[in-house]
Amino acid sequence: MTTFDDRERAFENRYARDQEMQFKITARRNKLLGHWAAGLMGLTQVEADAYASDVVRADFEEAGDEDVIRKVLGDLTSAGVDCDEARIRTALEHKTVEARRQLIESQG
Repeated sequence: MTTFDDRERAFENRYARDQEMQFKITARRNKLLGHWAAGLMGLTQVEADAYASDVVRADFEEAGDEDVIRKVLGDLTSAGVDCDEARIRTALEHKTVEARRQLIESQG
């Protein structure tokens, strides 16, 4: 095994770990966003948990965050909550930071 092969394998392993961590952060972020939106809609804890899971599942519809934003905006609008896309994007940014912090703390 050459040094190049070792470096390549190390890079591939790191890339896989980074991708897995990003997936976990995104899933947790979406769950947090779902709970945030559920709070705005006045859902019960059980309903909020189910809704947060729906938001996580919505992210598998297409690449990027647009599917999640579209779902949450549509649901908030249907529930009569005064909310726009900019507010959801801001919440998404805050929840990304919170999700990253939670995962780092859980690993430490």
